[in-house]
Amino acid sequence: MLDPDLIAQHRQELRRGTTSLACLALLAATPDYGYRLIGRLADLGFEVEANTLYPLLRRLDKQGLLSFEWDTSEARPRKVYATAPAGIELVSLLRADWNRLTEALDRMDRP
Repeated sequence: MLDPDLIAQHRQELRRGTTSLACLALLAATPDYGYRLIGRLADLGFEVEANTLYPLLRRLDKQGLLSFEWDTSEARPRKVYATAPAGIELVSLLRADWNRLTEALDRMDRP
């Protein structure tokens, strides 16, 4: 039987990269602010906590993959993130990689 900590560690590693890709893909379709993005991700099966998401958004912004604008239409200003052109290009490349890897894994299961 596998050690639950070992399973958790590998699941976390897998989620880390897929969460970045999911954020870039979602924000390419519809710009959004962090709190609402957490809900959108959860609806799709990506459970992400705020203390994980906000550093990720800052990192993606710093890498030039996201941009943001301040929404001051409500009492509390919010950063609304959108995927930058470089991020859209990266999503396309990573999705192609993901599809190739998925196909390779599927072939491993076949006789």
